[in-house]
Amino acid sequence: MTSTFANPLKVVVLSGAGISAESGLSTFRGAGGLWQQHRFEDLASPEGFARDPQLVLDFYNQRRRDAWAAEPNAAHRALARLESTHEVVVITQNVDALHERAGSTRVLHVHGELAYARGQREGDHRVRLDDRPIALGDLCPRGSQLRPDVVWFGENVRFLDEARDHLRGAAKVLVVGTSLSVWPVAGLVHEAPDAAEKVLVALEVDSPPPRFEFLRDLASEAVPGLVDRWQAEARR
Repeated sequence: MTSTFANPLKVVVLSGAGISAESGLSTFRGAGGLWQQHRFEDLASPEGFARDPQLVLDFYNQRRRDAWAAEPNAAHRALARLESTHEVVVITQNVDALHERAGSTRVLHVHGELAYARGQREGDHRVRLDDRPIALGDLCPRGSQLRPDVVWFGENVRFLDEARDHLRGAAKVLVVGTSLSVWPVAGLVHEAPDAAEKVLVALEVDSPPPRFEFLRDLASEAVPGLVDRWQAEARR
């Protein structure tokens, strides 16, 4: 039978905070999340950074230290392993580098990355940090103060057009660790073809999107088995 997909082995993964939480990282919106402890207007907006840049830098420096102290879990590692049999694109809302550290090679960070800093002006260059902190007075090559290269409230989400294109060509879609409550990224699930195999792995979803197999489970428990199944099918 002829496949309806240009690449029947293309898998697109949409990941959220739940997968990183299993590596010990705090979520932003979940129960006990960071936005229940802090005002996002103070810590995740250009206006907050203008008011108190040291406060914002301290907050993200701690997030960066936490992210680099964490280790990829079984779900991250399984998705990296899937690349041995499939074309895999990970679209992540997470700002840590756990997917890459597990071995995934195609990762779109729609909300930015803690591993980088950038200047405050449009077009300022990115600077690779990895686990290093940003200090007040650290400047980008064009002379403006470095800030975390993450998407703050009021700023544009990244790679949306590219993400839509990948989803429209996916033969399999895995949504993992997200409540699908953050827009516009949550709307990406509706871009997947009707004929694609679609799986949602999460703990806190009240109403799964149509035509998704829903596994109410931890990512580290469900994803390795799912990857094993897909790889066994591909090798037949």
